Amino acid sequence: MAKYVNDDRPLVALGHVTLEVSGIVESSEFFVGLGIREIARQEKFAVLELRGGSHIQLVRAEAPIPPGTKIPFDLMVDDIEATRNEFEARGLQPSGFEKGQVHTEFTIPAPDGYVLTMTSSHTSGRVV
Repeated sequence: MAKYVNDDRPLVALGHVTLEVSGIVESSEFFVGLGIREIARQEKFAVLELRGGSHIQLVRAEAPIPPGTKIPFDLMVDDIEATRNEFEARGLQPSGFEKGQVHTEFTIPAPDGYVLTMTSSHTSGRVV
């Protein structure tokens, strides 16, 4: 398999994940407020960029999202405690920490009644 010169990153990256939302503007602004870069926004979709170049595609939902639906992906940060403290100071209502075998995590309410999980990084200092 090919290897990049002087680069220890994995050869494959996640390209796009899609999230159905009722309000493109509201959801895009929510994610941008978390530190995600907006690449494009139109009436029916938005493209948001995460570290490493992965993208979240927001598309208009065809049906209501049931309240309490867990977003089918999590967002990973380097300093989970500082992130939770910042989110609490901003009024984002983070849950308490849950500690697993690999991650420490908390959740926050997101637009459309979604619940978003924030997790600690587990890259162990490796470049990704």
